[in-house]
Amino acid sequence: MKKKVLSMLLATAMIAASLAGCSKVHNDGAVSKLTEDEAKKELKSLMTQVSVKTNPNPVLDIYAEEVSEADTLAEIDTFPITVTGNGQINLEIAAATELSADAPDNWLNEVAEKFNKAGYEIDGNSVSVSVRKITSGEVVTYITAGGYQPDMYIPSNAAWGMMLDASGCKTEMIADRIAGNTAGILIKKDVYDTFKEKYGDVNVGNVLAAANAGDITFAYTNPYTSSTGLNVLCAMLASFDANDPLSDTATNALMEYQKKSPPVAYTTAVLRNQAAKGIINAMVMERQAYSNTPELKNYIYTPVGIRHDHPVYTFEWTTDQKKAAANMFVEFCKNPDMQKLATDKGFNQDDDYAAQDTGMSGADYIAAQKVWKKNKNGGKPIVAVFVADVSGSMDGEPINSLKQSLISSSSYISSDHHVGLVSYSDGVSVNLPIAQFDSTQRAYFSGEVKNLTAGGGTATYDAVLTGMQMLEDYKEQVPDAKLMLFVLTDGDQNVGYSLERITDVVGGLKVPVYSIAYNYNNVDDLEKLSGINEAAQIKANSDDVVNQLRNLFNVNL
Repeated sequence: MKKKVLSMLLATAMIAASLAGCSKVHNDGAVSKLTEDEAKKELKSLMTQVSVKTNPNPVLDIYAEEVSEADTLAEIDTFPITVTGNGQINLEIAAATELSADAPDNWLNEVAEKFNKAGYEIDGNSVSVSVRKITSGEVVTYITAGGYQPDMYIPSNAAWGMMLDASGCKTEMIADRIAGNTAGILIKKDVYDTFKEKYGDVNVGNVLAAANAGDITFAYTNPYTSSTGLNVLCAMLASFDANDPLSDTATNALMEYQKKSPPVAYTTAVLRNQAAKGIINAMVMERQAYSNTPELKNYIYTPVGIRHDHPVYTFEWTTDQKKAAANMFVEFCKNPDMQKLATDKGFNQDDDYAAQDTGMSGADYIAAQKVWKKNKNGGKPIVAVFVADVSGSMDGEPINSLKQSLISSSSYISSDHHVGLVSYSDGVSVNLPIAQFDSTQRAYFSGEVKNLTAGGGTATYDAVLTGMQMLEDYKEQVPDAKLMLFVLTDGDQNVGYSLERITDVVGGLKVPVYSIAYNYNNVDDLEKLSGINEAAQIKANSDDVVNQLRNLFNVNL
């Protein structure tokens, strides 16, 4: 899967880009000493010292082929096995990350290890389980693309099982709950009382009303991977039209809300960072995560939507013997000792909370994701420039991975958006000027990416300024667009402007810069660059970049 190494790298950056904000000190946490107009003037001044070549004849890739989703998926092993069973009958469990990660999010791992030591047998054959840590949404993506067949599936909530059934992957629910949980809305204490006085109960409809009125700043997570994000998205649509959450009324209301809301966050970790900086004061999270996050003690939690009780599924391909073993494991999970352990890990709270079911089917949940993807930018087009490091250290496998990954992942970019390409070593090359990403521009993008070669120094910040100038110039054609810059590099700048010299320009322009560090760990400068306007900085050196890029594009493009 070498061709996918850099794909995923880009993905995380663009997805985490989802929660990017502005760079002034007001509500969005500014860091620039320059106004936007001053930054534009300074940018033009700095650009007079940047060596830029513009490609007069971009290469058109007439052999470019469409790439299927299955072809752009990384190997399933990029999602780690956190418990390995060695029984004669061994079940692989695809488990939600709040169950299968590091402590305290490791309840299922501990249960699995205890189960494996307990000596269970079926017809004289030892029984064990292995646990794979993977988000609930990624399991659905991999199974429906034909790339993965676990023996058991334990998502956060039942919506994902319904979506699998609607996609033609027959499931059998063998337990509707093994660890109780809810999804909810957190509101900062210093605005909670005011909210209650003006809007009443904390529910999705009232939160959206407060957000639209500017009384709170509310953010949620990616509904393609996050169970909480999917849950709250559907609750939002139902609040717009309770009789038909997928109606034109609900869809149009979602688009209007997205025009002024913070972009969706790739993960709850991004939300926590935004909250810590004061950029948002209301967000989504599961009760168990909230209980285990002491830095959010100044927030008040209210459950909403459907419950997150971790149902358990087997599949039509799960053998009868393995189904018997699966039921054995479920009973082990339900025993009092294991349930006490779950409670100790933050689960089994809010047991009196009744689900606020929208009545949506599996097909409806899938449709809701598509409605969100279409309207997530509030109808605004995206203008993005990719800035690729082609210095000497990128020669060989790195540059080949970069090229193949960009090409395959570009299939996720909507034709409604606008894309350009810059590369840099000692100097900067505008390989492809920005244009709408129609079939022709897509073919030029593929041709220019394939034509990249490595050699020379690393003029990273000269290239960043060049990308910024391209975005500023192009914005005149699409004045209502959202601007984004993506920088892929494997080393420190050693030619041209320093980060310190361009920081105020980047901050004043308010363009988020998502940086991807490929195969190197000294990312302090890249973290500072991306932090100027609250974008993401990603470190990657594995096939995981494939899925990160795919998810990033789902969220942003």
